[in-house]
Amino acid sequence: MVLDDVREGTRVRLLSMPNDPFPVPTGTEGEVLGTTRFHDGKTQIAMRWDNGRSLAMIVPEDTFEIIGQPS
Repeated sequence: MVLDDVREGTRVRLLSMPNDPFPVPTGTEGEVLGTTRFHDGKTQIAMRWDNGRSLAMIVPEDTFEIIGQPS
């Protein structure tokens, strides 16, 4: 997966969120609201999850798959 493909409106399915004490459940789908890249190589992906949560993903720790792109 290339993070350049992840932009606002991209639909994703969470595969794992191992380091969060209250993670979004594996398999939850949601929509990307935006991304922020940091100098340490990590990327924060702001999310609107279908279950109502808004917890961001931190990549590369959290993993996901793209299931749809905005038109």
